[in-house]
Amino acid sequence: MSRNLLLISTSTTHGTGYLEHAEEEIKSLLEGKKSILFIPYARPGGISHSDYTAKAREAFERWGISVSGVHEYDDPVKAVNEAEAVFIGGGNTFVLLRNLYANKLVEPLRHRVLKGMPYMGTSAGTNVAGRTIGTTNDMPIVHVKTFDALQLVPFNINPHFQDPDPNSTHMGETRDTRIAEFHHHNRQPVIGLREGSMLRVKGDGVKLLGPHTARVFLQGQKPMEFKTTEEIHFLMDAY
Repeated sequence: MSRNLLLISTSTTHGTGYLEHAEEEIKSLLEGKKSILFIPYARPGGISHSDYTAKAREAFERWGISVSGVHEYDDPVKAVNEAEAVFIGGGNTFVLLRNLYANKLVEPLRHRVLKGMPYMGTSAGTNVAGRTIGTTNDMPIVHVKTFDALQLVPFNINPHFQDPDPNSTHMGETRDTRIAEFHHHNRQPVIGLREGSMLRVKGDGVKLLGPHTARVFLQGQKPMEFKTTEEIHFLMDAY
């Protein structure tokens, strides 16, 4: 498969503007491309699809890439089939996945991306690149008919991964605990991406980029830490 993906934990880190922390990686992903199709379906309220697209457009135009929103087309499937590249932004993962199915975009996106079309996701857009959305942090504010996602990679992702604060008095479950609960019922690997981190996927290769380590969870095993720039190709065929 000719995968060419950039899966980012978050669109904005502390002290940076929208997508600024991933500028070099985005430029690398889109080398030779002049346009990108933005899918703004993840935002459940507070910002319209047009306003969300305008925010993405402002960022990409600085890099010489034009942006169109999929909602601007009468036929979203045709828009995906003709796109040079696709970016799915963050928001609520359940809202996003429901809209992808409602607009019949799951199969066209999977087909194009697995054939080599560059794909970029942040937060919810990174969640839906995985096998399922079962490791999202979002509340299920809408009903989805299935948790099955785009399956561009055969593992799950947990963006915004946080380590427990040793000084906190909070007694709720940690992110590690939640992922362990997931593995009681699901086998696929899960990678926890800390803020500012991202995965670069080329073909069957996976490399961690960004300033932080990432935590990999395999069913029934102790979590593993991987350093930035380390290759974690085994995620593509762990099971």
